[in-house]
Amino acid sequence: MALRYVCVLVLAAVLLLGVVSTPKGLKDKEPQRAPRIPPHFSQEESFRMKETLKGAIQIPTVSFSPGESNVTALAEFGEYIYKAFPTVFKTGFIQHEVVGEYSHLFTVQGSDPSLQPYMLLSHIDVVPAPEQGWEVPPFSGLEHDGFIYGRGTLDNKNSAMAILQALELLLIRNYIPRRSFYISLGHDEEVSGTNGAQKISALLQARGVQLAFIVDECGFILDGFIPSITKPFAFVSVSEKGSLNLILQVNMTPGHSSAPPKETSIGILAAAVSRLERATMPSMFGSEPLRMTLQQLANEFSFPTNIIMNNLWLFGPLVRRSMESEPITNALVRTTMAVTMFQAGIKVNVIPAVAQAVVNFRIHPAQTVREVLELAKNIVADDRVQFHVLNTFDPMPPSPYDDQALGYQLIRQTLQSLFPEVSIVPGICIGQTDSRHYSNLTSGIYRFNPLYAQPQDFRSIHGINEKISVKVYRTQVKFIFEFIQNADADQRPVSHLHEL
Repeated sequence: MALRYVCVLVLAAVLLLGVVSTPKGLKDKEPQRAPRIPPHFSQEESFRMKETLKGAIQIPTVSFSPGESNVTALAEFGEYIYKAFPTVFKTGFIQHEVVGEYSHLFTVQGSDPSLQPYMLLSHIDVVPAPEQGWEVPPFSGLEHDGFIYGRGTLDNKNSAMAILQALELLLIRNYIPRRSFYISLGHDEEVSGTNGAQKISALLQARGVQLAFIVDECGFILDGFIPSITKPFAFVSVSEKGSLNLILQVNMTPGHSSAPPKETSIGILAAAVSRLERATMPSMFGSEPLRMTLQQLANEFSFPTNIIMNNLWLFGPLVRRSMESEPITNALVRTTMAVTMFQAGIKVNVIPAVAQAVVNFRIHPAQTVREVLELAKNIVADDRVQFHVLNTFDPMPPSPYDDQALGYQLIRQTLQSLFPEVSIVPGICIGQTDSRHYSNLTSGIYRFNPLYAQPQDFRSIHGINEKISVKVYRTQVKFIFEFIQNADADQRPVSHLHEL
C-alpha cells in the first residue's frame, strides 16, 4: 500500500511538472494538426526554382513614371506565373484575381475561419535599367559564379517569385493551411502603387477584410553595415518614411545672354537648392524605433563601444554624429532631401524665363509633411522661389513589435529556425513600399526580406549589377515555406528566445 501511495505521488508530481513547465506560445492549447512539412527540396526542385526566377527576370516589367509602364511585359508576366506555378492556379481553395489590369491577388482559404488572415506582399514592376555599366544585360537573368543577375533580383521580383514558389512546393506536398492568407503582387509600386496596391486594398476593404498583419519588402539581414559588429542581424522595418516631392520654380524676364541681369532664374534657383543641400533637417536620434534598435544592438559591440552604446544618456551625441557620417545610417536619424531633377534653358545664348528643380524629401516618422514643408521654406527664405507640391504622404506610424505582435514574432520564430546565428531588431524603412496602402486593413505592417545583404548589395538596388545568390534565393523560399506553416498557430509564438 505504501509503495502504491508513493507511485501515485510520483506520477502526480510528474504530471504537475509537465503542466507547469509547458512553454507558452505556439504550443499553448494548440489543437492537433497535420504533421509539419520540412523545408527539404530535391535537386530537381532547386534547379527549377532558380530557372523560374531567371525567366521572371527576363520579362522587362519596367515602370517609367505614373501611367507609363511596359504593359506588354506586365501582361506577359501574368501568363508566365500561370505556367510556372500550375498547382497554385489549379488548387480549389485558392482564388486568383487580376486587379487594376496587371496586379495579382491570391486568396488562400484556410480551414479554420476563426483565425484572422494575413497578407504576403510584393511587387512585380522594376525601375529602368540602362545597360551601361552592367556586367551582363540587365534583363538577361544570366547566372554567373553562383549569382543570378538582373533588374528585380533584389527589388522585388525575388520576393514575388519566392512567395509563389514556396506555396507551390507546399501544395505539392498536400499542404492545407489553417489560417487564411492573401498574396498581393502589385504592378506599379515603383511609381506609387495607385493602380495596383491601392486598388487591391480598396477591394479588400469593401469586402470587410481585416488582416492580422502584413509582410512586405525592405528590411534585410544586414552584414557588414556597422564595422564594429561582426555578427549579422535582421533589421525588420516596423515603420516607413513619408514622402514629399516638391517643385521649386523661379520665373524671371527672359533676355539675351550678351547683356545679363545681375541674377538669372537659374542662379536664383541654384542658390536655393544649394541652401537646402547645405542645411540638415533636425535630428530625430532619440525617437522610436531607433532607440530600441540601438538598445538591442548595444551588447553586440566590442569594448569599449558596448559601454558607449549601453549609456546613450551620456554618449548619445557621439553616437549620433557617428551615424550622421554615413548616408544609410544618417537616413535613419532624420528626414533627408535630394535634388532629383533640374530643368532650365532652351538655347546657349538665351537667358531662360523659368527654372525648375524637383526635390524629394524622405520624411522621418517623428515628423510630418507640414513640418518639413515649413522647414524647407524657411531654409530657402526667398520669395522669388515658388513652392509647388507634386505629391506627398505622411510617414507610417510604427507597428507593434512587442510580445503580443503576431507578425513580428512569427518573423522572429522563423528566423530562429533557419538563421540561429541571427538576431532581430526593429527598424525604419528609409524607402517607401506598397504596404502603406494597406494601413486601413491592419496596424501590423512588417517589412523584411530574409536575405543576407552587404553594403554593395544595397547599392545595386536601383543601381547596376543587381544580383542575388542562388543559395540565398533558395533560403528565401525556405523561409516563406516555414513562415506560412508557422502562421497556422492559434497564438503568438515564443518571443523571448535568442534576444540580442
